[in-house]
Amino acid sequence: MLSEELVKDITVKNDKKIVLLVMDGVGGLPGKKGLTELETARTPNMDKLASSSALGLNHPISPGITPGSGPAHLSLFGYDPIKHQIGRGILEALGIGLELTPDDLPARANFATKDKNNVITDRRAGRIPTEKNIELCKKLSEKIKTLDGIEVIIRSGKEHRFVVVFRGKGLYGPLHDADPQKEGLKIKYAQAFNPDGEKSARVVNTFIDQVNEVLKNDHPANTCLMRGIDKVPPVPSMNELFKITPAAIATYPMYKGLSRLVGMKVLDAGDTIQTEINALKKNWSKFDFFYFHIKKTDSYGEDGNFENKVKIIEETDKIIPDILGLKPDVLVITGDHSTPSVLASHSWHPNPFLLKSKYVRIGESKRFTEKECLKGSLGHFYSIDAMSLMLSNALKMTKFGA
Repeated sequence: MLSEELVKDITVKNDKKIVLLVMDGVGGLPGKKGLTELETARTPNMDKLASSSALGLNHPISPGITPGSGPAHLSLFGYDPIKHQIGRGILEALGIGLELTPDDLPARANFATKDKNNVITDRRAGRIPTEKNIELCKKLSEKIKTLDGIEVIIRSGKEHRFVVVFRGKGLYGPLHDADPQKEGLKIKYAQAFNPDGEKSARVVNTFIDQVNEVLKNDHPANTCLMRGIDKVPPVPSMNELFKITPAAIATYPMYKGLSRLVGMKVLDAGDTIQTEINALKKNWSKFDFFYFHIKKTDSYGEDGNFENKVKIIEETDKIIPDILGLKPDVLVITGDHSTPSVLASHSWHPNPFLLKSKYVRIGESKRFTEKECLKGSLGHFYSIDAMSLMLSNALKMTKFGA
């Protein structure tokens, strides 16, 4: 793993272009027929690439550690996820375009369902439509404006997700999540890590109680869960570290927020894979690094929906010729973490990784699957090293030492 100071010294600017295609949560485990989602999917374009690329498996944090999307993506972007621990609320807030101040404590929130005993029965409120989300956020905003002298800013996201920013003096983070993490458990309140955060926890928990009251007749969205409650940390930009001009193509707020945090230009990419590829083509001449994010592989994995995860992989495969038609100097296809449908959650399994450039050592793999990547010339490595692999294959790194 390269230090940030060393990276600054050995990276160089050139006009070669890199595409990092991230199929969120793409890694899987065998389903009922003994095959993973990637093995089940018909992916002729990725399979053809596999036969002329370097393959491997990457670990987002460390073997056996199950990562969240934030640290998993930071690793892929070349940042130490242990050093740069960033609350999910920060990413969601930035992702929907909120300008954060030093007095802000943002949180990522889910509308959820609880029963009369305050037991969480659905952590995502049935993935309510975004239109319903907007309606509920407006209702909450009208009823909850300040708490204990702290301004409360509520903004809708997509489906069940929304953002809350607590703005005022004396707020400190991080806080423990106000989320039991699975159904069948009672609602959980935020807790401070240290005495400085006691006021913050009190404000957040008062907010949760008021949400429960305001939404008591709005089943299935009759409560909320809150995660990633923290202040904004300083993070060096990708341009500063790697001398690249990066752009992000993503449809979900969290990934847009993370991209903004590390200095990417977030492009208008619409809501579908096709509009994302259109954004790539439209902006091809303006940037030399493109982060291209596919969300639904992860969403369906978390829902335990094996068949639909397969369909999204197949849909993604169809845009590979469009990407190759732009003639990127380096193309990487991978996931940020694995989300096997059989677990219906993120997992600790390493991600399949494909790197296409003029300078790779090609193995004998014939498909882009977990098993074939296990045979690849890149072997097992840490996700944080993916950036140096991309930069070196784009000739954007010089020799270290004499």
